[in-house]
Amino acid sequence: MIRQVLGFLFCMCSLLSEAQEISTAKPWTYWWWMGSAVKKEDITKQLEIFRNAGVGGVHIIPIYGAKGAETDFIPFLSPKWLYMMQHTVSEGKRFGLGVDMTTGTGWPFGGPNIPATLGAKQMVVVNGEPTVKNTKQMVKRAAPGGEGLVFDPFHKSAMTQYLTRFDSAFASSKEKPRSMYMDSYEAYGANWTEDFLKEFQARRGYDLRPKLSYLKDSVQVMDAELVRIDYKQTLAELLRERYANQWTQWSKAHNFLTRYQAHGSPGNLLDLYDEADIPETESFGTSRFSIPGLRVDPDYSIKQFGTPNPLAMKFASSAAHFSGKKLVSSETATWLANHFKVSLSQIKPQIDELFVSGINHIFYHGTTYSPVDEAYPGWLFYASTNFGPTSHFAAHFSLLNKYVENCQTILQESKPDNDVLVYFPIHDLWAKPSKTSGGINLLEVHHVDRWLLDLPFGKLTQRSWETGYSFDYVSDRQLDRLKVDKHGNLTTESTSYKTLLIPAETYMPEQTLNQILKLARAGAKVIFQDKMPDYVTGLVVHEERQQAFADRMDELKTQPTTQVGEDLNQMLLKNGVVQEELSQKGLSYIRKKNKDGKAVYFVSNLSNQFTEGWITLGKARLLSKNDPIYGKSSLTLRDSAGISQAYLNLLPGQSCFLEEASQGVKNAHNPVTINKEIPVSGAWHITFLKGRPSLPKAANIKTLGSWTELPDSAVYFSGTAKYTVKFDLPASVVAKSKLQLDLGDVREVASLKINGKQIGTYWSIPFIADVEPGILKVKSNVLEIEVTNLSANYMRLRDKQMPDWKKFYDINVADITYKPFDASAWKPMPSGLLGPVKIIYKQ
Repeated sequence: MIRQVLGFLFCMCSLLSEAQEISTAKPWTYWWWMGSAVKKEDITKQLEIFRNAGVGGVHIIPIYGAKGAETDFIPFLSPKWLYMMQHTVSEGKRFGLGVDMTTGTGWPFGGPNIPATLGAKQMVVVNGEPTVKNTKQMVKRAAPGGEGLVFDPFHKSAMTQYLTRFDSAFASSKEKPRSMYMDSYEAYGANWTEDFLKEFQARRGYDLRPKLSYLKDSVQVMDAELVRIDYKQTLAELLRERYANQWTQWSKAHNFLTRYQAHGSPGNLLDLYDEADIPETESFGTSRFSIPGLRVDPDYSIKQFGTPNPLAMKFASSAAHFSGKKLVSSETATWLANHFKVSLSQIKPQIDELFVSGINHIFYHGTTYSPVDEAYPGWLFYASTNFGPTSHFAAHFSLLNKYVENCQTILQESKPDNDVLVYFPIHDLWAKPSKTSGGINLLEVHHVDRWLLDLPFGKLTQRSWETGYSFDYVSDRQLDRLKVDKHGNLTTESTSYKTLLIPAETYMPEQTLNQILKLARAGAKVIFQDKMPDYVTGLVVHEERQQAFADRMDELKTQPTTQVGEDLNQMLLKNGVVQEELSQKGLSYIRKKNKDGKAVYFVSNLSNQFTEGWITLGKARLLSKNDPIYGKSSLTLRDSAGISQAYLNLLPGQSCFLEEASQGVKNAHNPVTINKEIPVSGAWHITFLKGRPSLPKAANIKTLGSWTELPDSAVYFSGTAKYTVKFDLPASVVAKSKLQLDLGDVREVASLKINGKQIGTYWSIPFIADVEPGILKVKSNVLEIEVTNLSANYMRLRDKQMPDWKKFYDINVADITYKPFDASAWKPMPSGLLGPVKIIYKQ
């Protein structure tokens, strides 16, 4: 009996030990289930691949399926689908992988249980009267079992009706995802609901019907602006209460966390993001950094899609910082370049931009479930960077993931340290003509120039970002939660700010003014840029309310802690706000505090302005440098006119953490030196090691260049080749204590050996390796560099010979211009070691 008990306990301990801790520091990935045609064995195999690559979790999104696999389609939320989901969660626990899922299929919310009466609605004004019609929008990219109408996001019971099928589906589910997810708002044209007039009257105090003509963009009088504000504010309130809040409350009641992409909405993004446990932004396209050697896909259209912008990303992180939410996520690397053309070196700067914007929970966009035995390139989603097992960077994917994990470990364990709270005056935006379908303002991440950058708010925050001020945003609603401490700092439950900064604006609600006045009376430091607001919002009894508004504004102006003026730097300095010089040197950063209250800076060089030099940090003195790729190192320090400075080497494309340290290398030798270089010259031998469609013949070359210029089949080759060269060095150079090998232009990843010793694998810009003393010698050095390229060149051939892999329903596979994908006419992508290769040393 004792033996049986011991055996049982041993088995239980073994089972428990199999479950691994789920990590949010590791990057997660979107995981599209095409047609939900998934199988247990393949789910397990792919989860194991994710685990081995350093991925921390997956996000299940059922979408349209692959042709030929119809018999394997599994209807969404059917018993079999739920079984596959539960198997994923169970296996995820065993592998230490988290699982999230979309509360639906495709996007936006809708489906088979939405009748026409609950469908999204659009109102247009015809002869002064509201004419309402159903938008008839269907769920985009829906999976089997998820097809149907998009529901009215402003309706009082549409969300409840929509969620009923999830109530029954999860009622007896033993395994559940960590979090539910809502994609960006894309209910295009929706601007009305059946009880809108009733709700408008109750909230705004007057009947909208006689004023409907004021909603037209062509009407340019003040009363029209006031009516537009009232109309859009009512929509925003209904959206938060009936859409975002109902969904988050349902999720909470079912023990789910929530991830929410609020952008694209006609509401106040700060209030919408604030509803979720994990606010999520989006990095779509390329930011066009001026980093030397960083490629941009020429087919990506800025006019069509815009570029990622940190000021838009900060809406999600501001909501998280304000409310003390630990995690802020991002859809990452969507359409960074065309299919089969994205490199790891292009992904890293985009992730760094997210980090400095306050994001700390990366979700790759993404990977596609594909049967293990499916021929290359497998099943692929149309609008993504392929982070899956068939990606050309799959063998080196773990290097990027380790970098992200090292960064997010620090970013998630530290707290924000922003001095300024910038008020977001959304009413000025609502007053303006929207020039969009439905006559509303959609605050999306693509064309931020349409709603953000052209406003005084956008210009102020852009200037603050570029000149080194650390800030978050605050909404009218959030202002009510602020308190004032004995030092005049504005505090929430989780963080504090030194000052409230209000951009030049025209309109402000009286409730907002009253709260700001209350804070100022309590000693809060308030700054108005250029001027104070002119008018109170709201059409009802406007003249009477305007007089009271003006009286309170005069009182606010006389408060001893209120400043109004144009000299922003001087006003911020007076309020104790620290200006960081990092931004003025062309460096991007975020400042945080670790658990001991010490300053931690994440710094990324996303420009071509800085390489090395003395820096001063506003909230840290003795510093150490923590490179997320290469580890920690000390910095040379000095005192200059009583100011502590550190000498920082950070080339374009590089990033690091700067942390307060107990000691540093102070008053050391002058680190300012001149870089000298010696070219690595000799005859290069190229051997092709592995790849497709076949291995080209080996070659000898005198000058480095793309291997696509070689004869044989190299122009179509995708894979790995080894470059070998022998070279000599002067004894004076070999004797140097610090040597580096600059590989020049690498397409795309390089693994390096010198004289038989493995130096490392290099996947991000700049491709420069530190070489330890004693490795190089005077005579007969042997340099071996294995280089892996993109898959684009092979796909040129594949699309000429066998384009049958493009076999998906719906949009099938689109290219970056949203035209049918066809690689057959592409020009060859430069591949291999382009150089020049050189030894760098300090003189």
